[in-house]
Amino acid sequence: MQSNKHLLVFLFVLLAGMVNLQAQEDLIKPLPIKVITDSITAPLVPPNILNDSISRDSTQVDSVQGKQPLLLDKIKYKAKDYVKLSQKDNKIYLYNEAEIYYQDTELKAGVIVMDYIKNEVYAGRMKDSTGTYSQLPFFKQGSNEVRPDSIRFNFDTQKALIWNSRTEQQAGLGQLGSDAMKVYAEVTKKENDSVYFLSEGKLTTSKDTVDPDYYIRIRKAKFVPKKKIIAGYSNIYIVDVPTPIALPFAYFPLTTGRVAGLIFPTFGNDPQRGYFLQNGGYYLPISEYVDLSVMGDFYTNGSYGFRAQSIYSKRYKFRGNVNFSYENLIRSQKGFDDFSRTSNYNIRIQHTQDPKASPYSRFSASVNLGSSQFFTNSLNQVNRSNTQTNTFASSISYSKTFPAYPSVNTSLTLTHSQNSRTQAINMSLPTFQASMERIFPFAKRDGIKKGIVQNVNFQYDVNAQNSITTTEEDFFTSKMFDEAKIGARHRIPIGTNFKVAKYLSVSLNGSYEDVWTLETVRRRFDEDEQKAVTDTIPGFDRFNRYNLGASIGTVLYGTFNFGEDKKIQAIRHVIRPSVSYSYAPSFEQFYDTYTDGDGREIQYTPFETSIYGRPSLSKGNSMSFSIQNTLEAKVRDKDSTATEPRKVSILSNLTLSASYNFEADSLKLSPINLSGGTEIIKNVPINFSASLDPYAIDNNGRRINTFNAKNGGGLLRLTSARVNTGFSINSEMFQKGGAKEDEESKQKDPDYGANPFDLDNARDRKPHFQKDDKDPDQTENPLYASKIPWDMRLTYVATYNNSNRQKEITNHSLMFSGNVQLTPKWEVGFNSGYDIKNKGFTDTRFSFNRDLDSFRLSFDWTPFGRFERWYFFIGIKSSILSDLKWENRSQPFSRR
Repeated sequence: MQSNKHLLVFLFVLLAGMVNLQAQEDLIKPLPIKVITDSITAPLVPPNILNDSISRDSTQVDSVQGKQPLLLDKIKYKAKDYVKLSQKDNKIYLYNEAEIYYQDTELKAGVIVMDYIKNEVYAGRMKDSTGTYSQLPFFKQGSNEVRPDSIRFNFDTQKALIWNSRTEQQAGLGQLGSDAMKVYAEVTKKENDSVYFLSEGKLTTSKDTVDPDYYIRIRKAKFVPKKKIIAGYSNIYIVDVPTPIALPFAYFPLTTGRVAGLIFPTFGNDPQRGYFLQNGGYYLPISEYVDLSVMGDFYTNGSYGFRAQSIYSKRYKFRGNVNFSYENLIRSQKGFDDFSRTSNYNIRIQHTQDPKASPYSRFSASVNLGSSQFFTNSLNQVNRSNTQTNTFASSISYSKTFPAYPSVNTSLTLTHSQNSRTQAINMSLPTFQASMERIFPFAKRDGIKKGIVQNVNFQYDVNAQNSITTTEEDFFTSKMFDEAKIGARHRIPIGTNFKVAKYLSVSLNGSYEDVWTLETVRRRFDEDEQKAVTDTIPGFDRFNRYNLGASIGTVLYGTFNFGEDKKIQAIRHVIRPSVSYSYAPSFEQFYDTYTDGDGREIQYTPFETSIYGRPSLSKGNSMSFSIQNTLEAKVRDKDSTATEPRKVSILSNLTLSASYNFEADSLKLSPINLSGGTEIIKNVPINFSASLDPYAIDNNGRRINTFNAKNGGGLLRLTSARVNTGFSINSEMFQKGGAKEDEESKQKDPDYGANPFDLDNARDRKPHFQKDDKDPDQTENPLYASKIPWDMRLTYVATYNNSNRQKEITNHSLMFSGNVQLTPKWEVGFNSGYDIKNKGFTDTRFSFNRDLDSFRLSFDWTPFGRFERWYFFIGIKSSILSDLKWENRSQPFSRR
């Protein structure tokens, strides 16, 4: 039967061929060419120009030499469900978690279609039966990433059409200070590797790219990744509502790192000075290590301000900044009674050397000097936090160590101290210091030192300075050097220590000083003017002084055990008594006399202007004693799992000290000083001090050489006392920790549609973005149910004075500050204090802050007092668009 079938087929083919030859015999002439069978076997599929990396889809390469493809590398592709090759369409279909890799290009999507003739690729989303889209395309070329709805890309021309694309560009001052600009466009045309053209785009820094709380709408734009966006007509939308804030064209820099550019000013109105522009200027990166910001303020009444700031840094070497501010403030108008003009300036410098730069030398600087009223009179809100500054201090120092034995430390320091209330200025230009390490001449350097001889040691140090005292009026003029004092002090301390009876520590010490000065004084009585005259004698002179001392002390321990079953298991008392003696002779040889108009001889020292003090005319011969106490308790911990009892400080450093002067003719016993602290309440330290006088006073409040007990009073008379405490509390201290609920994200497998390769739906202009994973920083802002986080810091101070039986509380105040978080995005802060003695509040300040996701809103309010004012601000948090802001303030407090 099978043979019959084959025979019938053969006859049918033969018959058909004969009929065909008969019909063509008049048109075709046979040629005498021998038929040769072709040795080339035709492939079942087109040539594999894609160089598939999947073995199941590998094809043989045609031996026929064809047109060279433009592809320069292998294209690798794969998919989770299947890879389908269609010879009819000349396409390869990838479905579910499809991926393609070519050189630096990476494409991932739910559906990918490759045309291996045109070298083009199409990528789109997957759509299930419910219409939900998943596996949106991810396109990456180099470091540029795009997340569109669909994309069409040509491997040869590198051009692409992208629908509903999203990309993120880092911009700002670097990795630590950079922000991300999100770029969305309905249609994007990729011209080459560096140029894109956008149609109907949105720019935002909002974390929610699906439904941003604000964006800048651009109709058409040219986009150069990591460099810039140049757009036509653009305006701001807030919650999809257009605003009148618009520009005919816009330029958005996207470069990372430091780039020169304008600093957008803040504008407003001041009742006294008119309309103003503040903090506008220019930023210039001078080099890789240094930059410069120049900003200024301008008021329509003629007032102006100028500020320059430079920040420099070199890794492993140094870092710092220089700030200079100048303000010329005009009040009212010329011709009016309240017209005034003031000029203020301020200079601030900070320099820090990295410890790795040099192990034996170091240079540092901290400078803050200028007009005393600069911060209090400044109109700029950036200076608001420094209005309470009463002292300006500066220090510039260079130190170097010579490590060879004996090592020597040297330093050269310039200091400055300025009181903003008295306008007095004290400077040291400069101070030189050098000190040699301690030397033990009778002991080996690496051996153990025993006994009084081996512990003998001495040092050497020198201090020299040029001290200047002046006023703000004479500052930076030649008058500031009129009262300059120059001097030096050399000092050699000598000491030793040893033990007596095993428990007593004894130390002996002495010190020799040699003081140099470049000017002395001479006093004489002027007969013509009938008064004493002091003459300043320039030139080098010196004097010396020395002293001796000894001290003995020990440590006593006492422990009282109550049993481990008790709440208070034990109390430990540590006593450290010590007694010291000091002696210094008088130095009459450095004193001189002159005769006044009454014939009396007046004694004086030519070294009374020395910056290191004058030689003592009286002999020093005194003994002092002190007793230091520490009292601790071991308390059973409330936590049953704790293995050790908890230590509670009952008394910390309770010290009594006094001295007795053998050379004094009266009042030989000094007042007894008492100081200490306690922390009976956990995290609430309480410090106290008092002065107790054993002598009585007369009706004028002067101490008399009569003990208070013999004058009808107590053994000791309380003359002054002080107590202070400070602690912090917050809401967590009053709450028990609850279990945290972990949220589990559930991913559902998509229900695939009938035709997953239908790209028409992928080109729909309506975006169907997936919501990103929940960002921990994106708080949903629910209202608190039963607890509101808060924190508070309290400081209490009370001072008592009874030196003249006045029994007066001189200071009694309570200062407090804190924050209350009404919601996760609403925070209220306060800073104030109450003077209980004078019954009034100190400088009080309230701050209100609202986190608006992409925006920041703040309101600063000082309701009363010398610094009464308010300030309102709302602006974008991102540094890229930080110039999009609005702020307003009240009339300055100093001009009301």
